[in-house]
Amino acid sequence: MRASFSFSFIVLTFCLTMGIGDLHGADYQQVTGLMDLRTTFSDGDYNVEELVLMAKQRGFSVVFINDHDRMAMEYGIPPFRNLLRKRNELNSINQQGADRFIQAIREAEKKYPGMIIVPGSETAPFYYWTGNLLTGTLTAHDHEKRLLTVGMETPEDYENLPILHNGLSLQFARNFFPELIFFSISLVAGIIMIRWRGIMRIAGIVIVTLSIAFILNSNGFRSSPFNPYQGNQGMAPYQLFIDYVNSKGGMTFWNYPETKSGVRKLGPIRVSTLPYPAAIQESEAYTGFAAIYGENITLTEPGNIWDTTLKEYCTGYRDRPAWGIASADFHKEGERNEKLGNYQTVFFVREKSKIAVLDAMKKGRMYACQVAYPQSLKLDEFSVSSAGEQKKGGSGDTVVMQGFAKISIALSTSGAAKPTVKVRLIRSGEMIYAFEDKLPLQIDYVDPYYKPGDKIYYRIDIKGAGTIVSNPIFISFK
Repeated sequence: MRASFSFSFIVLTFCLTMGIGDLHGADYQQVTGLMDLRTTFSDGDYNVEELVLMAKQRGFSVVFINDHDRMAMEYGIPPFRNLLRKRNELNSINQQGADRFIQAIREAEKKYPGMIIVPGSETAPFYYWTGNLLTGTLTAHDHEKRLLTVGMETPEDYENLPILHNGLSLQFARNFFPELIFFSISLVAGIIMIRWRGIMRIAGIVIVTLSIAFILNSNGFRSSPFNPYQGNQGMAPYQLFIDYVNSKGGMTFWNYPETKSGVRKLGPIRVSTLPYPAAIQESEAYTGFAAIYGENITLTEPGNIWDTTLKEYCTGYRDRPAWGIASADFHKEGERNEKLGNYQTVFFVREKSKIAVLDAMKKGRMYACQVAYPQSLKLDEFSVSSAGEQKKGGSGDTVVMQGFAKISIALSTSGAAKPTVKVRLIRSGEMIYAFEDKLPLQIDYVDPYYKPGDKIYYRIDIKGAGTIVSNPIFISFK
């Protein structure tokens, strides 16, 4: 902690009760959700009902099911890559049937009416090939560059996802009309030539055969306008996916943006997914990203990519801010020493319902938390107020004020131990205050920054006895 200050602050230690928090006022309550959970619809060990029951028994009331929507990879031999191909497909929502997936969630909701179960998926919309199988250099790039979807409620939403190898679709058929028209004309010409004699007849047979092969190979009813032989397509396949999910009323979150396990050998080929934190800045209209997951993450550090996007929002360059969540990547208990409940996204809602949780997620009224279950670390309050105007806001809010901002932070734990935590207060990408003490604690801090016309934000992160990353509170100064 800094030795001297040109501003006032008060540090109080007191006991706080669990339950209703003051983050947005007394009418809000905390509801803890578990995101990025797999079931037997893809590569998880538990079916939907078993997973929901496990979460319920551990005291969690919100469960997000994010099974893989399609897990397929294929490589074709030119020029007929879509006909002469090797395909490998694993278990997924669309492989088993999206209607069965939605039905299983509906049945679990009926059996456990107190539980909020949100359907979703994890997806890798695109990958591309380089190298050669004969030389042992064949590599699939970005096969694990992934997003989470949340809140799409109908089977058709998943069946029509614009991702590679997702079945037949009419969405992009018009893109292939010129190719189909050309080969259709050549097919008609070949049929006419077959009616002739001699070498023209033979040529007609060849033309008809090749025309049919190219028409079938064009695959005009594919689920994506891209193919894995075009090379790197930048952000286009991912932005297409994000826009589609938005059109269906869902939300998207970049998952594992700093993955460390994306480069390895996979059977006779190699896969290479390099860390992709830049996607947070290069894409738009997504809802958020995994701010906490099972690897060390740096893009949430003060001044890094997350702060860059938040400042872009403050200046009007970006239409919406990116919100942080905790992503579990949970497949089974004990895998990689993980437990169901280690990664939590805590929502602030006025009522305990699916609509309220999804609204809180869309508006950033939440924080991401990682603990070693059953230990707990709770952010009882993170608010910004203007004492002179009696205005107050929490994560996701925008507060209009005139004068200095007072930031209030309260933390507690349910355990008997009193662990030490370090709190960092960040204003628009710059850490302005650091405090370290034992739980439970409260911090009231008055920031002397005031610039009329500015739009800024505050956010905090906490380490010790677990990790918390809050979502920002925006301040517009009169």
